[in-house]
This record gives sequence, structure tokens and C-alpha cells, in this order.
Amino acid sequence: MKCSTSLWSADLSNLAAEIKRVEPYSDRFHIDVADGHYVSSLLFFPDLVKSMRVHSELPFEVHLTVTDPQSWVEPFVSAGADIVIFCLNSHPNPNEVIDEIKSRGRRAGISLPVTDSVEKLDPYLDQIDTATIMSTGMGIKGAEMDPGIPDKVQRLRKRLTERGLTTQIEVDGGIRKKTVPLIKKAGADFIVPGSLMFNDHPQTVRHWLDSL
Repeated sequence: MKCSTSLWSADLSNLAAEIKRVEPYSDRFHIDVADGHYVSSLLFFPDLVKSMRVHSELPFEVHLTVTDPQSWVEPFVSAGADIVIFCLNSHPNPNEVIDEIKSRGRRAGISLPVTDSVEKLDPYLDQIDTATIMSTGMGIKGAEMDPGIPDKVQRLRKRLTERGLTTQIEVDGGIRKKTVPLIKKAGADFIVPGSLMFNDHPQTVRHWLDSL
């Protein structure tokens, strides 16, 4: 099970040190961006991402929970984003956002709200690199995983297999020691651990994940 470690759970007053602490045990970093409109939180911005970029060579995955994702693609790509994920219902034409991301040579992803069915991703699965299944409400920290998420992941994995697609499945929210085995068994490729990675010994967490 691979980790896209969420920097929202890091000590935000000491990000450079936190990045270095967990980098050896992460596969990429997940950076939540919130504009205070699409969700009520205010999180991360291009200049901050640019300042973090020099502290890690791992891919930066920027998750845009904003009302106008297309306009934010270029600023975050310029800041160092390797992967740009946006929320399915944040733009009237998701293909336009995908095209914007791909035109800048970056990998594209879509996040699916916890209340939406995986079938809503069908038109875009062959165009995106990552399908992020939200297992809690967006912009909410510390919530428990919705119990229907493993089944949702399993259904998405089946759809990808049937179509011969290599799109990665990522699960974001409610990542706990009791939920990770369920997510892995269902067929997810990535988890987005926050407190699990930063509040424990990251080396121990990594060894445990590798043993599943």
C-alpha cells in the first residue's frame, strides 16, 4: 500500500523538518488546497508550495478543493505540483480542467465526494491518472471513514479492470489502522495518511503497511 502523505497533519510551523522526517516512508506528498468557498477551510497556497518544493524530491500531489479549479492549475504547476486533483462537482465541464492539467505536462486526478457514486467517474476514467475516493466530507479533518467506502473502492477497481485501465485508486479521509486493511483488500493503490503518519513513528507505520 502506497502513501500520499497529507501535509495538512504536519506541524505547520515547521514544515521543512516535517517533510524530511516522513519523506523516507512516503511515496508522494498530498497537499490540500482550500479557498474558503468550496469548503470552509483555508489551506495551502502556491507560494507556500513553492517554498516546500525545495525540501523534497518526492512528487507533490495538489488537491484543489476550490470553486474554480481551472484557474488554479497554472499557479500550482508553476509552484511545483506534479499531480493536480480537483473535485468532480467543482466545475461544470471536468474535461476542461483535465485538459488544462494535461496541457501543462502534469498528471490529472479527480476526487469523488463521499456522497457520490463511483459511476459518476465513468466518463473520465480513461483520461485521469488518479481517482481519489473521499471517505469523509471534504475539508473535514479527523472524521471517521464512511462504512461504504470499501465497497465503493471494490466497484471502482472492477470497472477499471474491465476496461483495462491503469488509473490509480486513492482513498482520502479516515485513514486509521482499522480502516487501511479494508481499503487495501478492496483494491486501493494509495492511501492519504495524515495523523497516522505524523502522530506515530513513520518508520513503524511504513513497516506495518508493507506487511499488509
